[in-house]
Amino acid sequence: MDYLKAFLVGGALCLIGQLLIDKTKLTPARILVSYVVCGVLLTAIGLYQPLVDFAGAGATVPLTGFGYCLAKGVREAVTNDGFLGIFIGGLKATAGGIAAAIVGGLLAGLVFKAKDKS
Repeated sequence: MDYLKAFLVGGALCLIGQLLIDKTKLTPARILVSYVVCGVLLTAIGLYQPLVDFAGAGATVPLTGFGYCLAKGVREAVTNDGFLGIFIGGLKATAGGIAAAIVGGLLAGLVFKAKDKS
């Protein structure tokens, strides 16, 4: 049942993103940034944690989950380190994901040959 919940919630988030791409003039970059900001805002007002508890990876893997992780890291760092936690909490919480994205991009760049769009 956990897999079904994760699939449905993650699929719904992706469906919303695809609808935004197809039906609006928003660029994919703006949609991606909007997803991260929505994750932060929903976490800040306490609405994203119940979704994470319900769907697990279906809520934490999409970009809204990255925003959730940023906000959660900042909240914990502020509790432990005070004002300085505002600046270091998000980076500490998401360092593994950021590093994986950079290494994955580097490896893809080394393995595959770049081509022009034309």
